[in-house]
Amino acid sequence: MTAASPERIGPNSEVVRDWLAEYVYETMRTEQLEQIVDRLDSAIIARVPELADRDVRRDLAASTRAHARVMLSGITSDTFEYALPEEAHTFARTIARRGFELRMLLRTYHVGMEAVLDYMTDTIDQRPAPQEIERAVMLRLFERATKWVSLSVELLTDTYMEERERVLRAALNRRTETIRALLAGDELDLDQASARLGYRLGQRHIAFVLWTDERESGSGDDEIVGLLERVATRVATELGTARVLTVASGSSGMWAWAGLDDLSGADVARIEQEPGALERVAAGLVESPVRIAFGVPAGQVAGFRQSHREAVAARHVAERGPATTARVIGYREVEIAYLAGADDAAMRGLIGRELRTLSGSDPNAARLRATLHAYLKSHRSPEATAKLLGVHKNTVRYRIQRIEELLGHPIEQRSLPLEVALACVAAYGVDALP
Repeated sequence: MTAASPERIGPNSEVVRDWLAEYVYETMRTEQLEQIVDRLDSAIIARVPELADRDVRRDLAASTRAHARVMLSGITSDTFEYALPEEAHTFARTIARRGFELRMLLRTYHVGMEAVLDYMTDTIDQRPAPQEIERAVMLRLFERATKWVSLSVELLTDTYMEERERVLRAALNRRTETIRALLAGDELDLDQASARLGYRLGQRHIAFVLWTDERESGSGDDEIVGLLERVATRVATELGTARVLTVASGSSGMWAWAGLDDLSGADVARIEQEPGALERVAAGLVESPVRIAFGVPAGQVAGFRQSHREAVAARHVAERGPATTARVIGYREVEIAYLAGADDAAMRGLIGRELRTLSGSDPNAARLRATLHAYLKSHRSPEATAKLLGVHKNTVRYRIQRIEELLGHPIEQRSLPLEVALACVAAYGVDALP
């Protein structure tokens, strides 16, 4: 055959296909193919060491081998027929299942492409093509390899994302099932349950529930859940712990627990014993439309359940109360109202019987109720009550005298039921009045 000039020989020339056909025949032999697979994979792992794990490397090798066989078998064809091997999908799923980010899969193929080009260059050096077709051979190899890798990445990104979503959904389902089993009191292996949740159950917990009292315009379920997740994390951080467990309880609600074992004894004591401490910690972190209700800190699995029940109860009170109720509420602050409100008719009867004319909805009745409530909280001290309300102590004395006239008896005579009735009105608002 008369030698042709390099300019007249293109990547699709018959002479180029003939040379490549011979090359493919030799390369497809098992021993030669395995050497290529090992070379490519070693180059990839040197740049992406996370793939050195025995099981991951085995899936990588299967993918590389399958890629090589399919691509080489079609490299002499005039048409480009792309058929991604199943082993490549399997490797992409392995990356997703092991919790690696998508960028690791993309980097694997980027580095793999560089390794393929290095290999092709060495191949031409070791098995020289006739000078007149060398450039055309390299162009054909480069064109097919880059097109193959580009299409592989495009399809495998979808495979990765589908598997990642499935894995995350399965993990979320397992976490949700574990939490529900714990709250139901089912017997579980606590070490296994802790590992599944990524949260240690054998510690002291503070449970809280978050929800929205309105839907923001244009906000979807994922946006709302994401917002609640961020607030829960900020609250835990403000408490001084990075140990937080969350699970969506609905499209606009979330359950959360924060572990307190990392906190100092003084911080734990402040949270557990200082009235309103939790509410003050969270108040600056919660804005509309988010609301949050806390349980009482408690230890071990029993405390995990108990604190959650209390948080749910506090939410119940908050949702029954007026719209002006604070965005953060603690169970201790509303415990009496929650217990008394279990029987709505009985609670209304208590309020009407104990408060009498003080149960009116007019401003004067509301002012006298607030004074009486502050007075009882201040251990019947006019001075402390005045400080709490921001008025003169003589004003408090006058109001107390007027209150006792309206009640028809001294406050001391019925102080406990009066305090219960006032707690109910404070929690549930004027709608709770008879």
